Amino acid sequence: MDRAETDTAWAALLAARDGASPAAGPLAPLFAPILAPPVAADGCRVVGRLAQTLDGRIATASGSSQWIGGPGDILHTHRLRALCHAVVVGAGTVRHDDPRLTTREVEGPDPVRVVIDTDRRLSTEFRVFREGPPTLLACAEDTPGADRHGTAEVLRLPREATGGIAPAALLAALAVRGLTRIFVEGGGLTVSRFLATGCLDHLHVTVAPVLLGSGIPAFTLPEVARIADGLRFDWTVHQIAPDILLDIPLHRARPGQR
Repeated sequence: MDRAETDTAWAALLAARDGASPAAGPLAPLFAPILAPPVAADGCRVVGRLAQTLDGRIATASGSSQWIGGPGDILHTHRLRALCHAVVVGAGTVRHDDPRLTTREVEGPDPVRVVIDTDRRLSTEFRVFREGPPTLLACAEDTPGADRHGTAEVLRLPREATGGIAPAALLAALAVRGLTRIFVEGGGLTVSRFLATGCLDHLHVTVAPVLLGSGIPAFTLPEVARIADGLRFDWTVHQIAPDILLDIPLHRARPGQR
């Protein structure tokens, strides 16, 4: 598509985001499913996203991850931010990347930013707690501290027996606030937890033509004993030069589920 066609297609998606019209145009096959009404009982539609190397790494062993994906992946990420009500990241992503999590590469609104930091170990010096659009800090309800963390509102949720916050509990709390289109942007552990608990409707995986040989794996999931117990799915491949994007409908399936 040329620039004019792209701008027109994107404008159509933004109109569909707010319910003004059905999603249509050349970008609709990739993004229309995300704009569809939720079907899960929690009332949310959730898309997870990772950018990985060909050998399945999302960062070097030291945590460096900017930027594995190329310009097409960055554009895609900002489009997802603009189309969703909230963007969710884990504490590790904030600690390593200090992201703004705003929509800058395309026209469209900024999402509400949600940072999962179970024990409130992040300082208020990171940009999401100092500037920009509204931010929620999701922590365990037994974690001490004030109801604000810098400029962020603190969202207290039950602590699981494993020590973390259940993705399902977070989705329920966001839905109460009218935040029902959720983009889980990273990192790998956070996306993996949503996937492992059956809380993803869609998964977008960018594969970059890079080999690292070592580093942080894209997915950390419960072990299965047999190949047959692994999660199999359909996918559609999109070109986002110089990378490819795998569009995977999960329908809340999870590994090991029969």
